[in-house]
Amino acid sequence: MRLLLCSQLKSLCLRSLTGLLLLNMALLIGNGFAGRFVMGAVDTENWDYAELAAALTQVNSKGMVNYGALKENRHNLDEFSRRIAKLKPDTYASWGRNEKIAFWINTYNGLTLLAIIENYPIKASFLSSLMYPKNSIRQISGVWDDLKFTILGEEVTLAYIEHSVLRKKFNEPRIHMALVCAAKSCPALRPEPFSGSRLDEQLDDQTRNFLRNSMKFRIDQAAKVVYLSEIFDWFGKDFMDRYGTDQAFREHGPALNAVLNFVSSYLSQSDRAYLKNTEFEVSYLEYDWSLNEQGS
Repeated sequence: MRLLLCSQLKSLCLRSLTGLLLLNMALLIGNGFAGRFVMGAVDTENWDYAELAAALTQVNSKGMVNYGALKENRHNLDEFSRRIAKLKPDTYASWGRNEKIAFWINTYNGLTLLAIIENYPIKASFLSSLMYPKNSIRQISGVWDDLKFTILGEEVTLAYIEHSVLRKKFNEPRIHMALVCAAKSCPALRPEPFSGSRLDEQLDDQTRNFLRNSMKFRIDQAAKVVYLSEIFDWFGKDFMDRYGTDQAFREHGPALNAVLNFVSSYLSQSDRAYLKNTEFEVSYLEYDWSLNEQGS
């Protein structure tokens, strides 16, 4: 009888405790605190890039990265990756155009950093090292086409982000001044996340900084040669819709016409006048695929 009574009392106590716990959870959820207790939940109403911003403190003023320190303190990148994986598609759909572009640029750049530290220090294969620097991202097999990341609940690649989302859906060629594939000839990695409210300002600043670098753009007036980054050769068609013109550069093909019009709009008045009033040849600068690493 005693054993039966004790058993009944224990059962009653357990049911009471369970009921109290469920009641407390319901109250917490009702008061908007569910996200703190649900494993993997993401606060999508107050979306920001705090974790990415913290990771980008390892980027110096020249856009070079301290990959060793970033790997040792990778928790911010890992948390950023977790948050973009859990972000609700409905929340993303509610954003404006600039917010979406900023999201995808930040995602591409952040996940590229993650891909590097997952393979850092980079180990070169014999054949790849014959074609590319030993510390290049190009030594990481399938980094753009095969390596999968979860974004908005779906698995995608870096190539998908660049070509099927940013290039295809937004008609914003200035992304090519912001996407950083971890190579020295890429645009400098910005030491802050992109934001929808400042996107135009940030993209313009990225473009000016890119064109100030003589390894990416320069004019040799004596030789009458304009040197352009290979980025403009690879993606010249992306500039045609917004920057194609019949007012200048008509002796060049449609894609190069648009590129030169785009570039000239960011130059000094004297350089702009030179491009518009002088016959010149265009030469593309060899791309340096060396890792954009501090101290290299």
